[in-house]
Amino acid sequence: MIKLGVNTVLFKDFTFGEACTAIAAAGYDGVEISAIKGMCEHLDPENWREQKAYIKACLNFTGMKILSSEVASQDPDRLRKAFEAAVELEIPVINVGPGGKSDDEEDLKHSIESLQNLAEMAKGYGITLCTKAHVGAAIYNTPTTLAAMQGITSEAFGIDMDPSHIYRAGENPAEALPAVISRVKHVHIRDCKGRQQNPGLPPMQACGRGDIDLAGYFKALVDANYDGPVSLEVIGPSQTLAQACTIAAESYGYMNAILKSLNAR
Repeated sequence: MIKLGVNTVLFKDFTFGEACTAIAAAGYDGVEISAIKGMCEHLDPENWREQKAYIKACLNFTGMKILSSEVASQDPDRLRKAFEAAVELEIPVINVGPGGKSDDEEDLKHSIESLQNLAEMAKGYGITLCTKAHVGAAIYNTPTTLAAMQGITSEAFGIDMDPSHIYRAGENPAEALPAVISRVKHVHIRDCKGRQQNPGLPPMQACGRGDIDLAGYFKALVDANYDGPVSLEVIGPSQTLAQACTIAAESYGYMNAILKSLNAR
């Protein structure tokens, strides 16, 4: 079964406990714990041992599971510490960005080499390392994702297929998914209006408010028998707790209804 979660970056101004409580109340299966330096470190790879007891207490109290963590950085030392934390906290997937610039062959080559090495490091910890096509980065659309899939042979590597970035690259995510689904191990999801570089203000990233055919995208996931995490990732200006809860709950209702219509939930 597809597991629905929320990246806790949506609740960046609140504690991990407050985020877990809100996400559980909205009906989600779990959380993606944010470890994004300078933005939201509900998990701080430098200090995870001090956080471990608190994080586990929050999970036990709310019944949430950690589906994944977004570290973003490809810094090997930071990732090694994140992998150590992932083992202790039973986090199966770590997400990072691809880095580099779009349409730069050397940057694409470097990104692929770096991700191959980091995936092999992840393998030693029993963790899956994922990256996604990202607007403006070396891996940014289906062709560059396919190049990464060909160049990264580690069995610990997976694709994080984010429809908002694929949509903003000028593609239809529902049609693009089948080409990469064989390596998809995680999905970041949000909606957006238009194909501009940024996804817009947080309320417009709520699933169902934008232009992306998310119903078609979920159908493509279900048709391909995908059964991994789908994590709502909403970025941008700070939200009040009420605003963040509204975005999470509205998105859950939309996604859950689609999955139920597909007999997939």
